Amino acid sequence: MELRGMVALVTGGNGGLGQRICHALAKEGAHIAVMYAQSREQGEAVARELAATYQVNAAAFGCDITDQAQVEGLVAAVQKHFGRIDILVNDAAFNKSVPFPDLDSMSMELWDKIMAVNLTGPMRLTKVVAPIMKAQGAGRMVNISSVAGLTPSGSSIAYAISKAGLIHLTRCMAVALAPEVLVNCVAPGLLEGTRATANLRPEQVTNSASSSLLKKAADKDDCADMVVTMCRTETMTGQTIVIDAGRVFH
Repeated sequence: MELRGMVALVTGGNGGLGQRICHALAKEGAHIAVMYAQSREQGEAVARELAATYQVNAAAFGCDITDQAQVEGLVAAVQKHFGRIDILVNDAAFNKSVPFPDLDSMSMELWDKIMAVNLTGPMRLTKVVAPIMKAQGAGRMVNISSVAGLTPSGSSIAYAISKAGLIHLTRCMAVALAPEVLVNCVAPGLLEGTRATANLRPEQVTNSASSSLLKKAADKDDCADMVVTMCRTETMTGQTIVIDAGRVFH
């Protein structure tokens, strides 16, 4: 799919990886809807930078993706502002570090919040955006999972399972939305400079980098470039690509 002139909605677009994704898509000429959960000032700053740097239309939109009414309002506002939605990138996520053996600290309240943001949120957005893309005759969706969804690892059991669910949601939605909409997934390993990594225990960060074949964190720009590839593709759907400096093989 030619990206110039297309409209991309990027959830968590003000985050460490989200910003790189917004820049990568805007560099290709896509207009960007930067969705933020709380940081309005940061979201608007990202939109201004995108517009100034790439001469595209960019705007910031606030939304709590655990709230159905807000999700519907977000999509309506983006469609009203840009006139269409061609790309959905589900990057927004929430995590909190809880060691796997510490089941007492994995409260059901925390479990519910992680699932609501990381798995149900993308499902809400997918369901609302899909009819728009179907009516337009084409669309691309990219989910941002994690290597924690492929192995029993990550910040918590709930996080790992939410990301595993997102990988399988990708496959299921690829089936449900074909042939007009292609749905793929990026599963990053440890990334530096993100809120998710900041929430990890120091030993997790150290171990993740040292245990990779390349002895370093994954690169955010590599992940963003893969998102661009998944938006351009005409023949890949239902796939998950791991970018983790060589830690997990699937």
